Amino acid sequence: MAEKKAKKAPEKAAKTGSYGASDITVLEGLEAVRRRPGMYIGTTGTAGLHHLVWEVFDNSRDEAMGDFANDVEVALLPDNRIRVADNGRGIPVEIHPKTKVSTLETVMTMLHAGGKFGGEGYKVSGGLHGVGVSVVNALSTRLRAEVHRDGGQYIQEYKNGGKPVGKTKKIGTSKLHGTIITFESDPSIFPDRELNWDTIVSHMRQQAYLVKGLRISILDLRKVEKVDDEEVFYLRDLPVGASGTKGLDAPSVTFYFEGGLRSLVSFQNHHLETIHKTVFYVEKEQDGVHVEVALQYVDDITSRISAFANNIYNAEGGTHITGFKTALTRTLNSHNGNGSAKGGSSSGGKESDSFTGDDALEGLTAVVSVKLREIQFEGQTKGKLGSVEARGAVETVFGEAFSTFLEEHPEEARAIFGKITLAMKARKAAKAAKDSIMRKGALDGMTLPGKLADCQTKDASESELFIVEGDSAGGTAKMGRDRRIQAVLPLRGKILNIERARIDKMLASEQIRNLVVALGTAIGDIFDVTKLRYHKIIIATDADVDGAHIRTLLLTLFFRHFRPVVDGGFLYIAQPPLFKVRKGKEIHYAYSDDERIKLVGKDVPLEAPTLDEVDAGVPTSDEGRSVGKVAKVSVQRYKGLGEMNSEELWETTMDPARRILLQVSIEDAQEADMVFDMLMGTDVPARKSFIQSHAKEATLDI
Repeated sequence: MAEKKAKKAPEKAAKTGSYGASDITVLEGLEAVRRRPGMYIGTTGTAGLHHLVWEVFDNSRDEAMGDFANDVEVALLPDNRIRVADNGRGIPVEIHPKTKVSTLETVMTMLHAGGKFGGEGYKVSGGLHGVGVSVVNALSTRLRAEVHRDGGQYIQEYKNGGKPVGKTKKIGTSKLHGTIITFESDPSIFPDRELNWDTIVSHMRQQAYLVKGLRISILDLRKVEKVDDEEVFYLRDLPVGASGTKGLDAPSVTFYFEGGLRSLVSFQNHHLETIHKTVFYVEKEQDGVHVEVALQYVDDITSRISAFANNIYNAEGGTHITGFKTALTRTLNSHNGNGSAKGGSSSGGKESDSFTGDDALEGLTAVVSVKLREIQFEGQTKGKLGSVEARGAVETVFGEAFSTFLEEHPEEARAIFGKITLAMKARKAAKAAKDSIMRKGALDGMTLPGKLADCQTKDASESELFIVEGDSAGGTAKMGRDRRIQAVLPLRGKILNIERARIDKMLASEQIRNLVVALGTAIGDIFDVTKLRYHKIIIATDADVDGAHIRTLLLTLFFRHFRPVVDGGFLYIAQPPLFKVRKGKEIHYAYSDDERIKLVGKDVPLEAPTLDEVDAGVPTSDEGRSVGKVAKVSVQRYKGLGEMNSEELWETTMDPARRILLQVSIEDAQEADMVFDMLMGTDVPARKSFIQSHAKEATLDI
């Protein structure tokens, strides 16, 4: 044995001997950002593109948080350029003692260089790693930094991924103060550079609520023929926003809120029926953590909690939300048990009648905001707060203040306890119904619904579930599918609108119950996305009004009760063709009117002549053709999946090599939540107003 080991040792050494100093790659400056942009901005898709704007804006907003600025202007310019201007102190321009170049150049070209690591530059900021604006510079083809400071006007430009074009130079005197950053995102990094106006406006509105006294103006100047890079409206002593765009036919909006988080909660609830009128609010510093919380209950079954740390939106929550939820449930149970609020349980605090966290959250709209000097996020995109001290601070500040609120506002307390007690009773009823359904299914041996044609593979990563409309389309899909990896579940008609339905009512619906069992994740408090049986869930409905309605009902179900399925990228929408075009012996499929016109022109009518007439060579007459000529072109309009045979459905909609799928994603969860509430809820006037406002944007199937 020893001899064999001795023989193998040189062989092992030979395998590692080629690994030396020359194999270690050292990325200089900002090259690491360009090589791995996802590490710094999360994605190079549209979310990452907008993240560039947030990074630059955050610097201006941090100036306002320190009371150094009160005006920020965000302008979308022609040629995919973005300009962010503020009236803060201006980035320092003197030579930096360590880098030996201007401080402006240091900030713009070096990672982890900024005023947010210590000292007195910023007491509170959203910046953590000091990579924000330098990352934007690295991912831009060009960037222009202009600083007004100490009586001077300074500029420096950068090109091709953050490379300085000359040194920081003074170009004149100035009585103003502030920073102006204009940049153009790099097309080699971002395949789609079209910024979404609504996304920008929504984000800036949110930020204006979070910083009292800050005015934020957004201008869309992309269609303006000429925009001077140096022309910033507030710097010209003109009012920002609509007044600043005087003479320009361009969209603009200005936000300014004195109410802060109270105003934000009221805005989020403006289309919902509130349980109590007074919005709870507390603002206090605890152990070096500045805590702000606002909340209000509404007549709904979902909760809406927005989390912020140093004004950065934390989509995944974090320690501050943990502290908030703990204090909320404990405070409500404490008041419910000691009988200080009428309308609560009269059980004297029995454990079986205690409120759970889910009970306390039902119908709650809340905003939790903390500000810390030293802050820790999980990841550069700052989606989750990790600072441990935030939990205790929020728990203490909110718990004490909310307890006082319940005592001092008996009417509000009574309404809140009535709402939560109803949620507790509904939870128990739902659990009983759910347990009964699960037991019945197990006893009957119905581990999977009878209508489900399951796939052969048990590997979820390659399994697909097609949710199709009706038994006719279901039968066609079952015949045309790849049985090894594709399962089919037909739906009978329209499913229940679950927007305001509790789980017991949902599970009483056979359609929804079949879908829940097929997915394998269960639902409610026992939901487990790791047990998902298919990693592609494909909604395949007809291309008509009824099909669109069924698709909307399914999307509402997934958004409200299977959110991790959506967030995980497992939900898709099939794109079946609208037309079958036959040109002689060739068959083509068109997915839109534009594609159809490209194939046959505008003059060929739909479904005339028939395919049989073409085969028989029947002389026809239609627009653009003479009588007596044999028509070689026919266009058939599909109204539903059931009109296709199994081969056509496979070729166009189910074949992984040729089909088109749209992946469902949620770029702005809060906005999506409001839209679902409006369109699927009970507020008819709000829905009518929304439809009237957006009627011209609709694609009508007439």
